[in-house]
Amino acid sequence: MLYQQVCVEAVVHNPPEIVVSSDELEQKLAPVYERLRLPFGRLELMTGITERRFYPSGTLPGQISAQTARMAVEASGLDPQHFGALIHGSVCRDQMEPATAAGVHAGTGLPDAAVVMDLSNACLGLLNGMLVIADLIELGRIRAGVVVGTETGRGLVEGTIDSLLKDESLTRKSIKGAFASLTIGSGSAAIVLCHDSLSQKKRRLKGGAVLSDTSHHNLCAGGVEADVHGDSRPRMETDSEALLHAGIGLAKKTWEVTRRELGWANADVDRVYTHQVGKQHRALLLETLELDPHLDFPTVERFGNTGAVALPMALAMGLQEDPPPPGTRLALLGIGSGLNSVMLGIET
Repeated sequence: MLYQQVCVEAVVHNPPEIVVSSDELEQKLAPVYERLRLPFGRLELMTGITERRFYPSGTLPGQISAQTARMAVEASGLDPQHFGALIHGSVCRDQMEPATAAGVHAGTGLPDAAVVMDLSNACLGLLNGMLVIADLIELGRIRAGVVVGTETGRGLVEGTIDSLLKDESLTRKSIKGAFASLTIGSGSAAIVLCHDSLSQKKRRLKGGAVLSDTSHHNLCAGGVEADVHGDSRPRMETDSEALLHAGIGLAKKTWEVTRRELGWANADVDRVYTHQVGKQHRALLLETLELDPHLDFPTVERFGNTGAVALPMALAMGLQEDPPPPGTRLALLGIGSGLNSVMLGIET
């Protein structure tokens, strides 16, 4: 998968202001911790997550995504009339129907002729959205597009805490399936891609690779089961250990294909942006791929696992805090439950 005419013109993030520490979550779970004799501080110790951020209760993803998309279009400097696609790619959506992208599009002022749709693929939605837009640009169908998403993890975290407090049958073993839910945070990000002829930044999307291993599709599953939990907040069950190793195994294969497709060696990579899960995942991923940890831009300690916007948020912050000079090669290493992997290369 190679591109000749696609540039990444803008990457922005729009974080929540409400900060919630891992200590605060554990204090809410104090009755469970004390009954099961779990050590306080375990959440941060195991994941490296000190805090995460939440939007106010009742915030819909589309409300924030409309803001973020407008930020991205403005940051790109492109005429909004050039935009031929708007894709909403986060796990969280406003409702089943219509597409959340419809409301976001209504709030951005982009052309009526634009492709407007949701694209959902666990933690890879925004990266998959990038590929759809890049394909449309490369084919000459559109000149520019924006993919945006907002993850509102508050309901999942608070619902999980309530369920754990009510579950008197809980054991040290059975609580493990809910542990990953406590790492979730909220955030929003957007990426603008355009045809090379429109680009001022000349930050080229070179290409990459996609790979799947769907034999592991049942290692992480979430959704709303109001008849089971008594409310409309989502819940998630995750086999964290198995997911870690299966995901890293798929990542290794995808990185090999990506390097071959791009003609890159590890020594050619100047910066790395990964899906942000936790410190254990990050360390094992970079070790397995034989990439220097200093090339990475970690954000999970401050934001938690923000799903499909985790990697784009890290990319946005990395580009903003330390703009890369011309000739810099960036590797985007995406992994999502299912299992799926998308890895892309960008050259400034």
